[in-house]
Amino acid sequence: MKLMGNHFEITVVGDSESWANEKIALAVNEIKRIEKLLTTFSEDSDTNLINNNAGIIPVRVSEEIILLIERALRISSITQGAFDISYGSVDKSLWNFDTTMSTLPNVEQAKESVKLINYKNILIDKIAGTVFLKEKGMRIGFGGIGKGYAAEKAKALLQSEGVGSGVVNASGDLTTWGSMPNGDKWTIGIVHPEMANSVFSYMNVSDLSVATSGNYEKYVIIDGKKYSHTINPKTGLPVTGIKSVTIVSTNAEVADAMATPVMIMGIEAGMYMINQIKDIEAIIIDEHNTLYASKNIKLTK
Repeated sequence: MKLMGNHFEITVVGDSESWANEKIALAVNEIKRIEKLLTTFSEDSDTNLINNNAGIIPVRVSEEIILLIERALRISSITQGAFDISYGSVDKSLWNFDTTMSTLPNVEQAKESVKLINYKNILIDKIAGTVFLKEKGMRIGFGGIGKGYAAEKAKALLQSEGVGSGVVNASGDLTTWGSMPNGDKWTIGIVHPEMANSVFSYMNVSDLSVATSGNYEKYVIIDGKKYSHTINPKTGLPVTGIKSVTIVSTNAEVADAMATPVMIMGIEAGMYMINQIKDIEAIIIDEHNTLYASKNIKLTK
């Protein structure tokens, strides 16, 4: 089903179909609640209240949003700004990533377009319960973390409802717990970056989350070179050299949020960072289809 602009699939293991459907309906309502909270398409969402008051006044928002922003800021700090929820100010007209785009924006123009992206200008006052964007024109968005957050919250709700095994899949960003009805771990396929419907490799997982960021989703070819729709927040230019990054973590929100920054940081820096962090692994496929895996990954072809 379509939720948060993405295709969600929810699987639960149970003895009764009606029981399972009842639990799935609860998870769907939870995802809809989060969508309403995070959306930029509704004027009264917490996100838009923060954005509309950028450079003017701090805005009182729900504790849930404050905690989510706090976690996002921690990831920005770890990735040295490669992940940044204040990307919302970027002028989308520079990179429409459609078939008519034949040249890249010039370097100066690109850099100018990202000058308002700076997670350090997102100020939280936990006592007052407010969020303030320091610069006028700044905008936050949860596109890089929202799917994973929703999947994690839906999973927590299902577990609290007595669902011992299941999968919440948000357009390929998914979280698993328990096991399949036959007792085996869940088998997760990693999509081939050249062929959306074929699988590059498999992993057997339980109680783990997997998220993938790839240039096969949306891209443009200029002068024979493929440019991803992923924009480096420091330069304003598209990322090249990596076809896809898959993150495996104990938490869906972290997996979702870490996939894009690893793509931006590149193979060496991205893998170095991943190998320093507990409970997180990465698989990178570069532009030559060479596969790189962090130290604890076991893959089967």
